[in-house]
Amino acid sequence: MAAGKRVRLVVVGLGMVGIAFIEKVLKLDARAREYDIIVIGEEPHFAYNRVGLTSFFGHRKVENLYLNPQEWYAKHATENQLNYHLNTLVTEIDSSNKTVTCANGEVVAYDILVLATGSDAVLPTHTPGHDANGVFVYRTIDDLEKLIEFGEVRKGTVGVVVGGGLLGLEAAAAMLDLECFEKVKLVERNRWVLSRQLDSEAGNLVVEKVTELGIDIMLTKRVAKIQTNGESESGSVTGVMFEDGEQMDCSTICFAIGVRPRDELARKAGIKCSERSGGVLVNDDMSTSVPDIYAIGECASWENQTFGLIAPGIEMADVLSFNLTQAKLHQPRSFKRPDLSTKLKLLGVDVASFGDFFADRDGPSSLPAKASRKKTSSPTGEKPPAQVQALVYKDPFAQVYKKYLFTTDGKYLLGGMMIGDTSDYVKLVPMVKSQKELGMPPSQLILGAKKEGDDGGDDLDDDTQICSCHNVSKGDIVKTAKEGICKSVGEVKACTKAGTGCGGCMPLVTSIFNKAMKDMGAEVKNHLCAHFSYSRADLYNIIMVKQLKTLAEVMREAGNDRESDGCETCKPAVASIFASLWNKHIMSKPLHGLQETNDRYLGNIQRNGTYSVVPRVSAGEILPEHLIVIGEVAKDYNLYTKITGGQRIDMFGAKKQDLIDIWKRLGDGGLESGHAYAKSLRTVKSCVGSTWCRYGVGDSVGMAVRVEERYKSVRAPHKIKGGVSGCVRECAEAQSKDFGLIATEKGFNIFIGGNGGASPKHAELLAKDVPPSEVIPVLDRYLMFYIRTADKLQRTARWLEALPGGLKYLKEVILEDKLGICASLESQMQELVDSFFDEWAEAVKNPTIASKFQQFANTSETLETAEVEMDRGQSRPVFWPAESATDDFKGLKDRWSTTAWQPVIEASYFAGADDTPNGISANIKRGDTQLALWRVRGKYYATQQMCPHKRTFALSEGLIGQDVLPPTPPGTPPPSSPSATPADAITSTSPPATPPAAETKEPCGSAKTPWVSCPFHKRNFDLSSGSCTNDAALSIATFAAEERADGLVYLKLPPVEELDAELGTARWKVKKGDANPDPSRAGEFDELDRKIGFKGRRAKRVGVKPIAADDDLPGRKTSREVTFVNSSGCGAAPEW
Repeated sequence: MAAGKRVRLVVVGLGMVGIAFIEKVLKLDARAREYDIIVIGEEPHFAYNRVGLTSFFGHRKVENLYLNPQEWYAKHATENQLNYHLNTLVTEIDSSNKTVTCANGEVVAYDILVLATGSDAVLPTHTPGHDANGVFVYRTIDDLEKLIEFGEVRKGTVGVVVGGGLLGLEAAAAMLDLECFEKVKLVERNRWVLSRQLDSEAGNLVVEKVTELGIDIMLTKRVAKIQTNGESESGSVTGVMFEDGEQMDCSTICFAIGVRPRDELARKAGIKCSERSGGVLVNDDMSTSVPDIYAIGECASWENQTFGLIAPGIEMADVLSFNLTQAKLHQPRSFKRPDLSTKLKLLGVDVASFGDFFADRDGPSSLPAKASRKKTSSPTGEKPPAQVQALVYKDPFAQVYKKYLFTTDGKYLLGGMMIGDTSDYVKLVPMVKSQKELGMPPSQLILGAKKEGDDGGDDLDDDTQICSCHNVSKGDIVKTAKEGICKSVGEVKACTKAGTGCGGCMPLVTSIFNKAMKDMGAEVKNHLCAHFSYSRADLYNIIMVKQLKTLAEVMREAGNDRESDGCETCKPAVASIFASLWNKHIMSKPLHGLQETNDRYLGNIQRNGTYSVVPRVSAGEILPEHLIVIGEVAKDYNLYTKITGGQRIDMFGAKKQDLIDIWKRLGDGGLESGHAYAKSLRTVKSCVGSTWCRYGVGDSVGMAVRVEERYKSVRAPHKIKGGVSGCVRECAEAQSKDFGLIATEKGFNIFIGGNGGASPKHAELLAKDVPPSEVIPVLDRYLMFYIRTADKLQRTARWLEALPGGLKYLKEVILEDKLGICASLESQMQELVDSFFDEWAEAVKNPTIASKFQQFANTSETLETAEVEMDRGQSRPVFWPAESATDDFKGLKDRWSTTAWQPVIEASYFAGADDTPNGISANIKRGDTQLALWRVRGKYYATQQMCPHKRTFALSEGLIGQDVLPPTPPGTPPPSSPSATPADAITSTSPPATPPAAETKEPCGSAKTPWVSCPFHKRNFDLSSGSCTNDAALSIATFAAEERADGLVYLKLPPVEELDAELGTARWKVKKGDANPDPSRAGEFDELDRKIGFKGRRAKRVGVKPIAADDDLPGRKTSREVTFVNSSGCGAAPEW
């Protein structure tokens, strides 16, 4: 905003709350620059930590207490962003002319005025001698300097502190630290100290601890008169007289009996103030009775209550700064009843009180909703039972006292206090605030054993409040380490303000920060798998720079075993990199064997081995004729249909042999692949925006269509989802996506790094008010940088969390071009966009690819691999079996009655297998049995097709893996080629039933023995032995296989009847009831259906209440007609 148009924001008071407010406004106003801030401070110092005054006696340097160094003020003084006046007292407010007048005669104009004048220490002016030489208060640096100066000339005398509250104990500690007084005594009118925070038992324990430190505490004493050595009461202090007549000699008295809000400036200006307790009366938004004047901190009276703690003042600063800078675009915030929990270390004593800590004495101020609904009075008029139950723990040896207050049933924690051990404070405060039912008995909460080495931070949630003074969470602290913002605890304090208030949180702040730094600094090997000593990002760069196009080339250049074919982990990762760089059809011969389960046949494989078909519906906008095509295809192929969360239509149950025909019909109707199977852009969800919605401020559909059409088919380390909302109502849920756009009056706000799924993450704001023409370049850079640098299968949310420097660094790279690569990122993305083709259409047109879409390689016959059942009018496969098939399948080779070599398929089917990374596989039908057959590196392997884990029939579609060969010692001859094994069989002219002269068996577990990874749940089976390497209970049958001179591949098989009896599809396909073998057990929803009378979808006439008939639900009446009457508002209300 131009300088002349900025709002003049004047802040009176440069204390802890005043500077907190200024910091927050500077941060929130950094982009808009609506405000020029002027702060006027009465003291000659910059804002300092008043809570830490005690430490001043040690270093005597006020600069050590500054919350911000002088350079900070100079930095923000540019362009009038922040101007300051020190040692300047404001004496008058002219609200009519909007000016304030200072004691030096200067007049400062304002548009908005914020009073943060704080409070003064109370001095009992009614007490004779209150103005004597030697009487002090404990409030400011000036007070302390006077006390220090006076103490130097009163060495060896007695110093007295009057007041046993928080300030009193701090003042006593200060006088003790001065080492000027022979004795320090503390006078308290109550029966124990800290009576506003602790009960008698806890307060008296503090008395014991403080007494042990050398401070005499005098309880139930009231000062009647201050004795002096002069004739007048203004002489020097010589002692005090108490109301009970007792006298005590002393030279110095420091009053710490409370504070009084500084509201005199407001009263003089006619601003309403509280007559009862003082303070400027404020509303929930911190506004006063005079327009454009606000009050925050200890001078503000909210609901006739002032707060002497720093935390409520900081919350007031939060509310006001937000409303002044953000209320134009957001709902204004309101100040709510603050949390008065306190945790301090006073005179070396750990003290804490939290929640409703006097609920047992005064009654609970409020109860959790469930607890408050319980019966609290007796029908006979007897006294209602107590609503609070206390649980007390006292250890006299360790001087530990804890009292936790619960509802009478022990299910809710209301508050409590603790002395000596306050380590659980940060865990208990959130429990009180959330008012959630406890998941443990109260005794466990108060006596829970602490683990050895537990620093109290590991088990805390990220949103747990660590610093109550400045509302800093654990996540805030951890974030400073993860993003590289802070390298030391001192920098954490400066950045987050944690520990700059009372300082009681510093041990936990230090522990959390050090743990986060250690976690980041620990050596974490990010290698792709055993075949590569590189991360996915490293491998991406190697492949890109060296222009590698095949797995064999990648293995030679970067693999740990140059001859290996990789495994089920690295193959899909390499395939994804190839697609992100070169974008060739993933079913082409060099690439097909690298593809993960779903990419392998361009569709998500389902439980029964069928596939889902999801056409592209950009932005969820679809033409009626496209809907008709989808409906006709689904009907003709009996496909189960469902609307997805990404605003498109999913068709389930397509058989592999039908996919080509289905895709052709969809393509002819104007539809294309939606890439629902790929680690690529899935959808860009949108609301209707300004196209139809009366609230829309931007064309969300138009932008979403453009974005989805640009990035469709672009493959990445993981799936990518987008969203575009037409306004801040966020109907498209853009902030839960990998990238999201929210329309504003000035363009779009761009959010990144969000996702749903198992570990939801809210997206973070990358850029605000981006013009529509600039949205695509920003997204190009973001997505391409993610593709280049992310780890394998790493969503953008986790990538952003792990990225050194985090969001700040990402902004520097893609918005400020810190690395000078923005042009490269945009150019590379444009190449990918220009290389787009529809993978379904290419598969339909390419005979080689199309030929792969059949169930069996040796016959056109088909078999059903799972039964189906009807559910809500559609067919679906029955549920998984309850148990795996744990039969000893690998032992079948020793139990067959007889075996013979049988031809099963032409060897030409496997042409080129030795040049592909996964070999070539086939599903063979033999009787009712399905067999899997591979040729890998010149050798044939055969097994059953069924994976026993879930009884699925798809092993031939699994990825082949090999272990890494150990280094070969010098002089050792290379191992013989696996292809030598069937050499004699190839030249053999023996009839099919005749076995070869000799069989060469590969030893089980050899490094070169491949395994197959089931495409469903990654059970890995050794192709020679049949053992499962990651589930010892499972195994598969294996069969000898060879190619012969007649051009056929032979398997050594038992008779068909015997084979079918053991491995037949009819025996092992999943049937209804396998998921729940006990027919007496109820179905998943049977009990629910019985309770609610569920009868399926209901379509009744308008005005008829749909309920079940009498014969369905005994005791219920049949439905009756109801009449709808006109009513105000939306819709109509039934007249029952």
